[in-house]
Amino acid sequence: MDYVPRLLDPYLADMLTALPAIAIDGAKGVGKTATASRLAKSVIELDSAAEIQASREDPSRIRRLDRPVLIDEWQYYPPIWDHVRRAVDANPAPGGYLLTGSAVPGESPKHSGAGRIVHVRMRPFSLAERGLGAPTVSLAGLLSGERPDLAGSTALTAADYAAEITRGGLPALRAVPERFRRAAWDGYLDEVLNRDLPELGRPVRRRETLRAWLRSYAGATSTVANYTDILDNAAPQDADKPAKATALAWREALLRMWLLDPLPAWDDPQHLVGRLATTAKHHLADPALAAHLLGVTEGSLLLKANPDGRPRPGTLFGALFESLVALSVRVSAEVAGCSVSHLRSRNGDHEVDLLVTRPDGKVLAIEVKSAPEIAPGDVSDLRWLAGVLGDGLLDAVIVTTGPAAFRRGEDGIAVVPAALLGP
Repeated sequence: MDYVPRLLDPYLADMLTALPAIAIDGAKGVGKTATASRLAKSVIELDSAAEIQASREDPSRIRRLDRPVLIDEWQYYPPIWDHVRRAVDANPAPGGYLLTGSAVPGESPKHSGAGRIVHVRMRPFSLAERGLGAPTVSLAGLLSGERPDLAGSTALTAADYAAEITRGGLPALRAVPERFRRAAWDGYLDEVLNRDLPELGRPVRRRETLRAWLRSYAGATSTVANYTDILDNAAPQDADKPAKATALAWREALLRMWLLDPLPAWDDPQHLVGRLATTAKHHLADPALAAHLLGVTEGSLLLKANPDGRPRPGTLFGALFESLVALSVRVSAEVAGCSVSHLRSRNGDHEVDLLVTRPDGKVLAIEVKSAPEIAPGDVSDLRWLAGVLGDGLLDAVIVTTGPAAFRRGEDGIAVVPAALLGP
């Protein structure tokens, strides 16, 4: 399978000119190894027993290999983290080591690596990386605060976005024909539950119960549903459902495997807004995984529609479309050096789907709407936030399933089709 360029490629290459060691974190199958191996001169594959033995018997071996050294799936031999840390202490020159891992191991390293090993998150393909057309609106431009003019159009409709939701952003699974996609995702989940979780020290005795919990979590995509409700929805008629502590242990393990990707609440460091909810929004690593767990297809996502065929607000399509946009924005924000969160007032009267925050604290506000056009009420929370933050708001954007990018004449709010929003 040919390599598809990632937004992280130039960012990682630049980081290697300045930093001695980089850890690339992300869920199984997102493409960490393929990306890192293009930058490495030496590779140690720690899913091999022979490589683990060599690393155990000769800890200084990594210092003699040509740099950069890629240490792939480092979680299979956690002590190598400390080997890298000591190697960086001995030689802090940039471009030394790349570590890739699909999980944070149960046997944690003795030292965090802070100041020596810098973490980068790799997520599934964003829309901009999927070859759907050239984006015409830059997230970096929107973050500049200059409120640039917008242009560009796309032929993509809600049906195309439904196809992308179910196809997903994992490189290998994107290549699977639609008729085999369910089997491929089942195999992916089986690998995670039957092999990866036990290797993290979390053997699962009741796999179907865990899958039911995951299915309930998928049903809460793009919401702030509490975990008690998620657990109750997983087995509403099951008197023998798992204890809350068990479900929390599952959640922790799945977070460590990067399969859950919750969106944190904005913390409003200057206390400008008032009382804010602190609950994260629920997202899986890939909206396609949520769609698979919920048993929906590209066609069934669009069934609950208005007479003209467009999805109604509040449907599952809307939640998964928001998750797809959140994924795409987070990929672009990673290379821009920005964080992403959501805003919800404590009483729920104001919500903004995505806030992209620059290191100086200024924010770009993004609302996600699964309709092709904007209704009058769709801009109310963006206008409210503009009034509260003033110059602290860099720009305000509504991402849609519509055809064209433009700025509204009455308030300057940007309207951008999801396919046209790039890095």
